[in-house]
Amino acid sequence: MTTPAGTAGVDSLGGETMGTTWCVRLVAARHVDLHALHARIEAVLARVVAQMSTWEPNSDISAYNRAEAGEWRTIPQEFSSVLQCALDIAEASHGAFDPAVGALVGLWGFGAQAHTETPDADAVAATRRSSDWRRITLDREAGRVHQPGGVQLDLSAIAKGFAADQVAVLLREAGIASALVEVGGELVGFGLKPDGSPWRVLVDAGPEEDDHQLEARVLALDGRAVATSGDRWHHYERNGRLYTHTIDPRSGEPIDHALAAVSVIADSAMLADGWATALGVLGVEAGHVLAQQHGLAARFLWREGDLLHERMTDAFQADLTA
Repeated sequence: MTTPAGTAGVDSLGGETMGTTWCVRLVAARHVDLHALHARIEAVLARVVAQMSTWEPNSDISAYNRAEAGEWRTIPQEFSSVLQCALDIAEASHGAFDPAVGALVGLWGFGAQAHTETPDADAVAATRRSSDWRRITLDREAGRVHQPGGVQLDLSAIAKGFAADQVAVLLREAGIASALVEVGGELVGFGLKPDGSPWRVLVDAGPEEDDHQLEARVLALDGRAVATSGDRWHHYERNGRLYTHTIDPRSGEPIDHALAAVSVIADSAMLADGWATALGVLGVEAGHVLAQQHGLAARFLWREGDLLHERMTDAFQADLTA
């Protein structure tokens, strides 16, 4: 996403987290201690990392992934909420989104277990059998999740969105009435700027839009969030084939129809983040149909030769005019 430039009466805070950056633009009263607020934001982000980062060996998710078959692992409430949302999206997308995709991600050379070998069909088939969201049993009331054996959770396609939501919650609790939060490209906005206008953001797409092939899409975020997934992030080329980091859990292989970008607008960045990944796996045709069925505000961009094409759901078009 492209965030607006500095505005009179608007303060900016920022830093690094989850292998990417975060930025908050906010309207704060003079008495607000921005240094203390910055530290509180960093603490919120660090808590998400400590719970859901597969790169951290001591995180809650890493402990679950190492657990023995049949073991129940106690997990924090935030982790449970994100996993429940991921499981809901997995069910609604018929498995196009799968929080149990971690072993497949590593098998294909991405994530914390990345390597340089291309797996054979037998390895993919074996790993795919253990990588199925339907094998996960989450007991939210007891705050625990069951490890059936071999499940490797990976919440990287939804955790950044959750982190942005959590920062927004913190800001509201701190008395901030207006802010735009961005974590790794996922955005949440609420309130109005000093001039009375909402936070406006340009929907991310790609360098082709600089050539004015398509009309720029600008969103006003007031209590809304937007996330984008696309083929410009995390890929490699090996033996003449381009491998994207987005794995189709249903086939166990990287998708071969990578869209230029899929953007989703939702009431939370967590939902927008997860659904952007799911729709990217499904592709423009199946993804658009499912998004329409669920009333999702989604925009699909794809390439045909040198041309960039766009398709939006009815809900996305309605958000553009809101």
